[in-house]
Amino acid sequence: QVQLVESGGGLVQPGGSLRLSCVASGNIFNIAAMAWYRQAPGNQRELVARMTIGRRSLYTDSVKGRFTISRDNAKNAVYLQMDSLKPDDTAVYYCNANILAGMPATIEEYWGQGTQVTVSS
Repeated sequence: QVQLVESGGGLVQPGGSLRLSCVASGNIFNIAAMAWYRQAPGNQRELVARMTIGRRSLYTDSVKGRFTISRDNAKNAVYLQMDSLKPDDTAVYYCNANILAGMPATIEEYWGQGTQVTVSS
């Protein structure tokens, strides 16, 4: 059974930094795209950043220049470095991945449980 486990959320002051981590475990053969989404209260879940297995990345406009996504394919991990944080970045952040796993192998979309990021003075 595949699991995504996130860590690194917390409370930070405006202008501060946080680094989120997400590690996938289970009977994994390959991971295609890995991504971070977020959902603030009353809002829909939105894509924050996404990286392909070839390390091509994209970002939502509101985080460009402040957030950096990276991944370690050997560790089945994806990271989100968040700098210059703003109160509007407050949300639950979710890890997402398209994973080829299981026997017989199938590719499915998986989600982590979410980690809270609060930006407040």
